[in-house]
This record gives sequence, structure tokens and C-alpha cells, in this order.
Amino acid sequence: MSTRVSNRLVWTVVLLITIGWGTLPVVIRIALREDVRPLVIAAGPTLVAAAALMGFLAVTRRLGRIGPVEIRIGLVLALLSVVLPNVFRPLAAEHASAGFLGLTSALVPLTTVLIAHFVLAEERITATTLGGLALGLIGVATLVLSGDTGLGAKGNVVLAAAYAMGSVLSVSASSVFAKRHAGEYSVMGVSGVQFVVGSAFLAAAVLIWEGVPLNPTGLGWGSLVFLGLACTFMPVVLYYWLLQHVTVTYSTIVGYLIPLVSVVIGWLLLDEQVGWGIAAGGALILAGVVVTDLIRTRSRRRERGAG
Repeated sequence: MSTRVSNRLVWTVVLLITIGWGTLPVVIRIALREDVRPLVIAAGPTLVAAAALMGFLAVTRRLGRIGPVEIRIGLVLALLSVVLPNVFRPLAAEHASAGFLGLTSALVPLTTVLIAHFVLAEERITATTLGGLALGLIGVATLVLSGDTGLGAKGNVVLAAAYAMGSVLSVSASSVFAKRHAGEYSVMGVSGVQFVVGSAFLAAAVLIWEGVPLNPTGLGWGSLVFLGLACTFMPVVLYYWLLQHVTVTYSTIVGYLIPLVSVVIGWLLLDEQVGWGIAAGGALILAGVVVTDLIRTRSRRRERGAG
């Protein structure tokens, strides 16, 4: 970690990122309660985030970093990390609680490891890493087989799990794609392209399939703005800052905290249920993530020591 950055500042950033991404499924559920359609929930926040990000790039004089490479990579990431996850999340939230979505999103590191094994030569799965992956998969199976969505009879665990896993896999694929081309592009430049292109595509989809949103409530509009600024733009920018100032191991703390925030805030604000399926399945998923991270961290340390 950089000696110029205090622990207090780092933990403040970690807290803000955790609140932003942790409340995302909660605010999606609030928007759905206000009769905002899923596709509008997908498009609205990305438009807000795109505008905020482009403004940020303009103020920090980084717009010039967007070139042909950034556009090419940004187009792919617009689909994988903006369009697909933002479509799948509200669809899943129609059938499960914020806690359910938060816990399944914790699978991203595990599925990223799995996809990277087949795409990146330097990211092969070891026999010990399989233990963490197995725990995560058992956790998902526990969630699905228990039928516990956190919404009681109103939930549909099969549809919720299918949509949630669609979001998880697309985010993981985007991470592997970005890793494969690491060093070739400006990170913030690509981020600007992917948000602008992704939001434009989603906005067009809303107009084609659902038409202009009709009179959402004040809370509905507020939810979309909050999702765009506090749950998307802010944590993305802060997370890039965090990666520049702390070790990757340190930054993974965020991934452990986000599901807990989703479960607790969903329970407090939305009166969502936390049954045995969510508790047991969530514990197994988090255990799998922790085990996998620990093993990969130790492997990196041994490689650096050997070098």
C-alpha cells in the first residue's frame, strides 16, 4: 500500500464502495415496488452513470485517452459488463430478495477463476482451488434446492437463480476479457466507452419495447438516480482508485462485505426474509470465495518469493 494514503482514507473508500454495491439490489427492489419496469431500471441508471463518468473524464482531462483500442475493447465490455448484467439483475430481483441477489453476486470471483482457466494460460485452476469452487457451487445448489428466495411464496428460485447467474457469468467474462487485453488500453477511457455505448443501447431498447416511461413516482425516479450515481458511478471510480493504492488482496475485502450489506439492509428496509437456505447457501458461497482468494494469494506470494 502507498505510504501516502492513510488507513482511515482507505477504509472510508472501502466503506463507500461496499455501501454503493451492497445497496444496489436493495434499491432495484425499491424501484420495482414503485412499478418501474425492469428494462427501465437497466437503462436509467446506466444513462446517469455514463453522464457522470464522461463529466468526470472531461474534468480530469482524460477524454483524450479514448482511441481506437479503447473503442474496440469498450464495445465488447459494453455488452458483457453493462448491458447483460443490468438487464439480468432487475429480472432476478422480480423473483428474489436483495439478499439472495447479493449472495449470488459473490460468486463472481469463483466464476471468473473458472472462465480464466480456459482463456488465460497463466490463470490455470489448481487442485486446491477446486475446493473453493466446489464450496461455491454447493452454496448455489443449497440456495436453489431450499427454494429460499427471501420473498416467501412470491419468489421463484429457479428464475431468480437463472437470471442472477446470467449476470454473474457476464461480469466474470468481462473481467477475463479485460485481463486478457490488460496494458493495451486506458482503463478510464474504456470505462467511458462501455458506459456510453451500453446506456445508449439500453435506452434504445426501452423506447422500442416499452416506450417512454409513464409517470414514475418520485421514489421511482430517485431510485434510478441513486442506482446510477451511488451504486454505479461512485463505486466504479473509487474501486479503480483503491486498486492503485492497496494490494489486490486488501481490495478483496469489498467482495466479502457487499453480500452482507445486501442481506442486512434488505431485511431492515424491505422486511425481506432470511431463511435457512439463504443463510446456509450464503455461508457456503462466501466460504468458497474466501478459500479461493486465500489460495490464490498464497500462490502469488510463493511465485514472487521464487522469483
